Amino acid sequence: MKLLHSDLAIVTVLSVNLNKVALLRNQRDLDLPNVVRTGQVCLDAGAHGLTVHPRPDQRHARPNDAHELKALIDDRTRALRGLELNIEGNPTEEFMTLVRAVKPQQCTLVPDAPDARTSDNGWDVIQHGDALRKIVSVLHGDGIRVSVFMNPDLAQIERVPETGADRIELYTEPYAKAWGTDRIDRVTRMYAEASRKAQSIGLGVNAGHDLNLDNLGHFCRQVPAVLEVSIGHAITSDALDMGWEAAVHAYLNVLNVLNVPNVPNVPNVLNVANAPNVGKGASR
Repeated sequence: MKLLHSDLAIVTVLSVNLNKVALLRNQRDLDLPNVVRTGQVCLDAGAHGLTVHPRPDQRHARPNDAHELKALIDDRTRALRGLELNIEGNPTEEFMTLVRAVKPQQCTLVPDAPDARTSDNGWDVIQHGDALRKIVSVLHGDGIRVSVFMNPDLAQIERVPETGADRIELYTEPYAKAWGTDRIDRVTRMYAEASRKAQSIGLGVNAGHDLNLDNLGHFCRQVPAVLEVSIGHAITSDALDMGWEAAVHAYLNVLNVLNVPNVPNVPNVLNVANAPNVGKGASR
């Protein structure tokens, strides 16, 4: 069964990236702001998941953050199924050791250099496919769903199933840079085509990078069947102005899921059985 937008009623869920909270905390030795406490507020406000991207220099999230956030998700899941922790990063030996110890619901593999300020490109699956296939197999063995960070490049996306990954995360900085320019329609169509291609070959589609309150709604309306958006920098900035609860509500309103009852109980897909790569856990 192919994951086609016309066949499914998709709910795009929100995963809040807490890296910028960790970055601020790391400026002092006071544990302020507290990453787990912020995660609690986001989940209480209706966020469907939390994301961290530990880097080798630990300037953002640290390994202990990942462990504590997984404990938070596990505790909250006892009352509300479907909440998820997503750990993203370059699959170095250190990163893989952390992910396998924490066992998040999802791991997003990102090809960022150790000194990269932020993620800035998707995988070259044609070049790195063999290595990715081995990594995905290891993570699936631990029951972890795997997403790979991808540019909206159809030729590259076509090769993702060879890795065994469950989803792609579309790298959306080019879309964000096109927002407000005469390039936006063309760039949006490029992402829509990439999403359709991924779905047609059995992949779920996530998206993230520089999505914000201004450009998120258009993206999710025009790009079919996006399962999850991961948002960190923009929502942290908004939270400084309006508070975390209001910021999460603002993004959920854009996604039109604030008033959908029990969305986490049916993560991503409503009224559809046996759709590929849309629920919890590894599918391969």
